[in-house]
Amino acid sequence: MPRIGIVNVNTSKSMTETVVAAARTVVAPDTEVEGVTPESGPASVESHVEGHLSAVGVIRAVHRRQNDPDAPRIDAWVLAGYGDQGREALQELVDVPVVDITEAAAVAAMSVGDRYAVVTTLDRTVPMIRDRLVVAGLADRCVSVRGTGLGVLELEKDDDATDRAILELARDALAAGAESVCLGCAGMAGRAPELSRRLGAPVVDGVTAAVGQAESLVRQGLMTSKSGTYAPRPAKSLSGYPDLEIR
Repeated sequence: MPRIGIVNVNTSKSMTETVVAAARTVVAPDTEVEGVTPESGPASVESHVEGHLSAVGVIRAVHRRQNDPDAPRIDAWVLAGYGDQGREALQELVDVPVVDITEAAAVAAMSVGDRYAVVTTLDRTVPMIRDRLVVAGLADRCVSVRGTGLGVLELEKDDDATDRAILELARDALAAGAESVCLGCAGMAGRAPELSRRLGAPVVDGVTAAVGQAESLVRQGLMTSKSGTYAPRPAKSLSGYPDLEIR
């Protein structure tokens, strides 16, 4: 029975619940989904400072859960944050697969259409997402990354307004040549089926795409390679982070 851990990149427990609920709609009946909320970090990630602070909270949360002797083993992790909140650090930290929703969404979108677009939250997060897609080698088929102007925590306040904002930009993206659209925030999880119906084109939920990919990797018996880039780090003092020290 695979157990997939989903780590939220912010400290909002309600958003963790939203993400987990969406994930459970697509996994196999024998797959367990467990949400983890960091104990420290920003309430939402919408700036570079918040992104770096988020990564620290995420690393500590995953390390704590993965090494809990009294809890069931997590077989793969999903990083539920659009942009860059320490995916590579998690791959170095654990030996199980780690899947980032940004990359998983883009791969899924390119599987059901030629070119894709991303609709996200605030405009200031657009460059962060673009950078992540470039690093991942997924930017060439991206038509656009556009922000709705809504903050992460605003997404849950008015579902109708959120859907209208997403659909407006999604329709513009289709007119510009996109054939599928990625929801560029974990807080948008669960909206894709209805938005796909209303848009008449595939809308990809990064959370469900990533959970599906993680589940597949576990069933294939694949692990994170430790032969090079993500090899175990050397033992050394980490001032202020005794929980992460290797002795």
